[in-house]
Amino acid sequence: MTATLPPPVLATGARVGGDYEVVELLRRSPLFDVYDVHSDSRDCRCVAKLPRPDRAGDERTRRRLVHEGRLLLSFTHPHLVRAYELIEAPEPVLILETLSGETLAHLLARSPRGLPTGDLALLGLQLCSALHYLHGRGIVHLDLKPTNVVIDCGKAKLLDLSVARPPGTTRGGAGSRRYAAPEQIRGGEVGTAADVWGAGCVLHEVATGRRAFEARRDGYEQLERRAEPVATACPGLPRTVAAVIDAALDPAPDARPSVAELADVLDDALPG
Repeated sequence: MTATLPPPVLATGARVGGDYEVVELLRRSPLFDVYDVHSDSRDCRCVAKLPRPDRAGDERTRRRLVHEGRLLLSFTHPHLVRAYELIEAPEPVLILETLSGETLAHLLARSPRGLPTGDLALLGLQLCSALHYLHGRGIVHLDLKPTNVVIDCGKAKLLDLSVARPPGTTRGGAGSRRYAAPEQIRGGEVGTAADVWGAGCVLHEVATGRRAFEARRDGYEQLERRAEPVATACPGLPRTVAAVIDAALDPAPDARPSVAELADVLDDALPG
């Protein structure tokens, strides 16, 4: 059996969208490639996000990137990645700010026992701030996970709005299975509580160093809690913080705390 070769990567010096020169590939996902590029007009480094070569002809992938670009260009928030430009034709390219930090996933890989309470509280507050902003503009993110959070000079920035949408009925399957709320995976009414679940998954991992859930191929019903509840796994964490993270992972959306309630508990846990 012949192995399928991965699609080619743009070479250093290749041009993207006319104004941008490729420096190197930063990240490859199943749908998109993300490149470090140099902008001639801005005379600085930027980030270019575009469909992978094997997805370039897929209209759904193109629509997702254009959708994300239009959202980010209309938003301004210190804890959301900033978009500079969206090129829609002939091929969609989204130009973003360069972030000098690292993803939360990389940070957690170096901290297998999780992060201190103060760091957890500050990170959680910043994510809640971004979610509050998005929800106030009628958008739910639906893809909170450590790889979509960059820590840049002590400030968290939320990335990737490619599956973000207004609250409402969905067919299911949006987001990343390890971090998506049950209602996202099953399909049905999806609202701001789905982002609370995503935040709960992220904060569980930050507190314990372990994912709250592990994905299985046969659907949500086979997901298993891989780690103990935060209240059990982290006896040194303030009870209120552990309890609100565990409550954010309640299977029933109506039983989860609101973003404001989550933020209030985290604010009280800040040092000083």
